[in-house]
Amino acid sequence: MPVTFDSVADLAEALRRAEAAHGRYEKEIGHYDTDWPDWYAQYMMHEQAGDAGTASG
Repeated sequence: MPVTFDSVADLAEALRRAEAAHGRYEKEIGHYDTDWPDWYAQYMMHEQAGDAGTASG
């Protein structure tokens, strides 16, 4: 599934949402996640598909 954004502002907001969700994820796992870029990408893809709640690492 392609992930697209209508503007730079939309992409920035998606990154902020991913950052917030990833912060919660790191608290759950109890350590820094070195694979955060993969996590963000998966989260953003799931979010566009309407199922961001399934991205949990």
